[in-house]
Amino acid sequence: MKKIAIVEDEKAIRENYIDVLKKHGYDVKGYDNRPDAQAAFENALPDLAIIDIGLQNEIDGGFTLCQSLRALSPTLPIIFLTARDSDFDTVCGLRMGADDYLTKDISLPHLIARIAALFRRSDLMQQPTEKVELIQHGDLSIDKNKMQVYWQQNLVELTVTEFWMVYALAKRPGHVKSRHDLMNEAQVVVDDSTITSHIKRIRKKFMQFDNQFDCINTVYGMGYRWGA
Repeated sequence: MKKIAIVEDEKAIRENYIDVLKKHGYDVKGYDNRPDAQAAFENALPDLAIIDIGLQNEIDGGFTLCQSLRALSPTLPIIFLTARDSDFDTVCGLRMGADDYLTKDISLPHLIARIAALFRRSDLMQQPTEKVELIQHGDLSIDKNKMQVYWQQNLVELTVTEFWMVYALAKRPGHVKSRHDLMNEAQVVVDDSTITSHIKRIRKKFMQFDNQFDCINTVYGMGYRWGA
């Protein structure tokens, strides 16, 4: 049974989500503040975390919690579920390592679908396979089975969403992938600005090892491509 943690300080909202997710077969625990959630995560990680941004007296407590959780696990699926819908908050959330950013007006069936999509992708890391699937282009090496990306022999710590975007671009160098193509590959439904934020974060992660990295090219009006 997959374990989901919900960090939401409004009791009625938290209990509603817990009830719905339990009915869909998930083991769910709720927290109403950052310190309690952080202590629980340091003791045992859930399989997926759903986090609000404002938590009790901490206006940006969810952002702080996301950073701490991402430090504990670079691949654990994280979803922000919040009433804050500004582009600034969305970009901040994704830059901190969240896989998805949703607002509370999302329908419950849509939320369940997004959670299931994240689980499907993260489960690939646990599936044994006899066939080794590798992509190698110059300094880039991708192990699809292990969902690992290396640049100049350094492991690039990517979230699940970021991995599939890099994989989509790198498997056909020089071919342009539209934002819609990248959404399909990553199994997410987001707006163009969110895709742009993911791409910026991915570039920064590669540049930690190579400040001359320039292999993800923007093709204005069309999308992105992995340069030769």
